[in-house]
Amino acid sequence: MVGSLVAFDGRAGAVDRFNRWTWTVVSRMQGRQRDEGAGFVEYAGLMIIIAGIFTLIDGLGLDGMISTAIRNAVTDVIGG
Repeated sequence: MVGSLVAFDGRAGAVDRFNRWTWTVVSRMQGRQRDEGAGFVEYAGLMIIIAGIFTLIDGLGLDGMISTAIRNAVTDVIGG
């Protein structure tokens, strides 16, 4: 019956995947192998991505367009 339900609409499979995901998250939050947070490599990678985005925005001259769009949106909201 469960197999036919999975083949029919996939809900049982989705519930099973959700239950496995929940168990995985809970097990990683507790015990000896719990995740202790991001390390140096994750933070360094994030900084490289942010620097790349900043360089791209600055190099393409989008900073003026972005600030103008934000200013116009704020003006529309506050009615100024």
